[in-house]
Amino acid sequence: SDGSVRGSDRYGYDGRDFISFQLGSKSFVAADDAAEITRRHWEDEGNVAERLENYLKHICPEWLRKYVEYG
Repeated sequence: SDGSVRGSDRYGYDGRDFISFQLGSKSFVAADDAAEITRRHWEDEGNVAERLENYLKHICPEWLRKYVEYG
């Protein structure tokens, strides 16, 4: 109701947590050593966090509002 947005994006592999993105800190959290490789790659690439931030702040809430309206 106040327009604030919170959230995270989580990925799993083989039934276990793998890596997540925290919107508040704009950082990736690797669940284990294998995910650390992906975390480093995504942070080096530079635009992955920016895309996820855009999705979580703008696109996801827009679609959520749309689906809530559908009932």
